[in-house]
Amino acid sequence: MNAVTIQQLIEAGLPGARAAVRGDDGVHFEAEVVCADFAGKLPLARHRMVYATLGDRMGGEIHALSLKTLTPDEAAG
Repeated sequence: MNAVTIQQLIEAGLPGARAAVRGDDGVHFEAEVVCADFAGKLPLARHRMVYATLGDRMGGEIHALSLKTLTPDEAAG
């Protein structure tokens, strides 16, 4: 697994989202995801939305994913 693939999966699963993913070892990654659909949702709900885009890869091909989830307004501020 690589950062570009994870970025593509997140952006495909959350239309309109922008994701920036980093990770050099192939199993541990960090992602900042900006998505309007996060508005009004608590962090846990936002994380679940991102994890849903990755499906069974979480805990398998992706051992760990640290998330920062923001709405566009939060990202701009």
